[in-house]
Amino acid sequence: MPTLRDRLSSQDDAIFVAKIQIIVNNVIYVTVTEVAMKFYNREQELKSLNNIYKQCQKSYGKITVLTGRRRIGKTLLAQKYAKDKEHLYLFTSKKAEQLLCDEFIREYEEFTNEKFIGNITVFTELFELLLKIGTKKEFVLIIDEFQEFKNINPSTFSEIQKLWDKYKFETHIHIIFIGSIYSLMTEIFQNEKEPLYGRADKIMYIKPFKPSILKEILLDNESYSNENIFYNYLITGGVPRYQEILIENQCFTKDEIIGKILEKDSFFIQEGKTLLIQEFGKDYGIYFSILELIASGQTSRSEIENILDKSIGGYLERLENEYDIVTKVKPIGAKKDSRNQKYTIKDNFLKFWFRFIYKNMTLVQGERFDYVTQLINRDLTTYAGPLLEKLFIEIMSESPKYGLIGTYWEKGSINEIDIVAIDDIVKELYFAEIKLNKDKIRIIKLKEKSEAIVKRHPEYKLIYEGLSIEDIDNKIQAKI
Repeated sequence: MPTLRDRLSSQDDAIFVAKIQIIVNNVIYVTVTEVAMKFYNREQELKSLNNIYKQCQKSYGKITVLTGRRRIGKTLLAQKYAKDKEHLYLFTSKKAEQLLCDEFIREYEEFTNEKFIGNITVFTELFELLLKIGTKKEFVLIIDEFQEFKNINPSTFSEIQKLWDKYKFETHIHIIFIGSIYSLMTEIFQNEKEPLYGRADKIMYIKPFKPSILKEILLDNESYSNENIFYNYLITGGVPRYQEILIENQCFTKDEIIGKILEKDSFFIQEGKTLLIQEFGKDYGIYFSILELIASGQTSRSEIENILDKSIGGYLERLENEYDIVTKVKPIGAKKDSRNQKYTIKDNFLKFWFRFIYKNMTLVQGERFDYVTQLINRDLTTYAGPLLEKLFIEIMSESPKYGLIGTYWEKGSINEIDIVAIDDIVKELYFAEIKLNKDKIRIIKLKEKSEAIVKRHPEYKLIYEGLSIEDIDNKIQAKI
């Protein structure tokens, strides 16, 4: 039978923790509790990475870029993929390059089982050594937080480009560059003016868990209900690290999750700043103000500019295209140049953080958690409506049935429809009204609001539906 140490040091998917149960006569009796944070979902990503590895074996070296917001599981995915392969993992710390090289050399020695003779002061010298090893055998090289070289030594990128172009067709190394600062990773690999532009064979943007995976997590922890999955989704957005924390602390209901967020020294309180300050730099104040207003319901550029008394066009453009934090939402069927649009924060947790934590940071820092909890419960019904719409849209998006899925409204925000989906193959139009309280759904009114769309699709079959929290599980099972 494996010992606790064996289980803790194993590569099993589950996390094991020891809990003190009772102390009798100075003897501590413990039980081992399995906290079921297994490795969820990433089957397609693993399949893709393994296919790339086979190409490295048969032909020549490949570069894969893993990016996505922090806490999304990029490193865990890379390590899971490399687990059964020869691999070297290097974490790019924020330190002088000489010190970083000293650290990497120790990892290099362990990887090669050879003592390194000499001295390396710049990372690219080690990088060339690894490329040469790759000419004799295939292996995986994972370089985490790769974007940090922009601060450590910006010339690293051009030197890597030269070395890669020199050795690519001789080596069989699969290089995985991981980065959690989206704007920098995009600049490094997708800006045509940068040296590594076009060098990545695949760029994978790792996303949060889908609703069906959240259901699996809650079922594994015997805590699944329509309400629990909705409030988990609303607050965490399906981010894996947040799921891990909630599982470790057995927090699954709305009240338990909010209680975990609003406690002394909570991981979550400074999380928004932790995620974004490095992205935004010295201008973070204006960006945070814009995001707070969007999270609070001011979703048009004019509304935000009127409150801030400042032109924000450039900031909104960077938030959308450079930082990938906000997105423009237009009515389904709107023209590309239509100005009938709203802004929304893509990440559910960041939206929640700006709406309820950052907005009340004085109260939070004063540890007036009970009062902030009352504010959240007071406003959550209004706040939750659009998130319930978003949840059902995500569930529908897991199905191949509809081509276009979105929301609809006409100029002046009239005739708003929560969900419109169009299937041009079987010629079907789907309309849904979403309410937290199902008794408030009015299908007759929904049909009236859909008249303009229906006129543009005269031969389409029409489906009208009212949805509420109690319908979540049925829709996940059916996936529409």
